[in-house]
Amino acid sequence: MTDWKIIHIDETDSTNRWLREDKQLTANSQQPIAVWADYQTEGRGCGTNTWESERDMNLLFSLLIHPEGIPVVRQFHISMAMSLAICEALGQYIGDLSIKWPNDIYWHNRKICGMLIENTLYGSSIKDSIIGVGVNVNQRVFRSDAPNPVSVWQICGQETDRQKLLLAILHCLDHYLYQDVKAQYCAMLYRRKGFYPYADKDGTFMAEIAGVEDDGHLVLCVEDGRTRRYAFKEVRFV
Repeated sequence: MTDWKIIHIDETDSTNRWLREDKQLTANSQQPIAVWADYQTEGRGCGTNTWESERDMNLLFSLLIHPEGIPVVRQFHISMAMSLAICEALGQYIGDLSIKWPNDIYWHNRKICGMLIENTLYGSSIKDSIIGVGVNVNQRVFRSDAPNPVSVWQICGQETDRQKLLLAILHCLDHYLYQDVKAQYCAMLYRRKGFYPYADKDGTFMAEIAGVEDDGHLVLCVEDGRTRRYAFKEVRFV
């Protein structure tokens, strides 16, 4: 297993920001770092999305990795590898997991995990990557207006050791990060078979997932057989 430096903190505004701004910790070191917090005051997802989490209840962490040999044009590989690692680790506790493109983890039609990945580029390669993750673990009630959250506790009715889950995720990421994972990722996609409603800037339409390109674009096949290609935020599930 990779020699991870694991840091536990009580509270921070954002574990991603904590890693990004602590230059003394991260300077001149190639050792991957995992920092996890009991509480985040400003945990966020993509864009303006926030992440609801009660203190000491969920797994809130960020990883700093220095991926070798992953070119910029294939940076979506990190997202695929991390998604699969979380699914495998959570699979020790619950089943029926899937990956809602690009990297939300779903249990049936409900969201159990989200992530935010920030890559620093150097030329045509990735210099480092900060991966921020929130996993709903032991929270019993969600009070925000998020449409569909769910936790491990709500599914199986048992408390889960958050640190043990983190270590399992790190172990799984070690396995997936330098493997060809595209086929496994596509096989795990939410709504991967059959036609479902989607919406883009032109309106709502029915489509089936045809695949995901190396750069992360989602390819949908519409009912007349033509395909449409979308970057993140250009299409949404309905």
